[in-house]
Amino acid sequence: MKTITNKTHRPLSVPLPRGKTLFLGPGKTGQIASEAVEHAPLKKMIDAGEIEVLGEGHVPLAHGRGEKHAPSGPAGPVSGGAGRRSSGDR
Repeated sequence: MKTITNKTHRPLSVPLPRGKTLFLGPGKTGQIASEAVEHAPLKKMIDAGEIEVLGEGHVPLAHGRGEKHAPSGPAGPVSGGAGRRSSGDR
């Protein structure tokens, strides 16, 4: 796996082999298969400087100490049910 980084200030739609697409926000990173780097449309974006390809399993240090953290759960409030009232005046 290779890590790619969006070097622009706009979201990118990165074309991958077998008709797949990777969407990367500004400054965000994603992982692609090692052989995908040879895909012609992807090479064109690399040559244009829109994305940067980093080595195998590279973790950028921009996010603190470079540690990978799994998401711990939903970031926002979570509702308990779909339209149910628990108690109180009706």
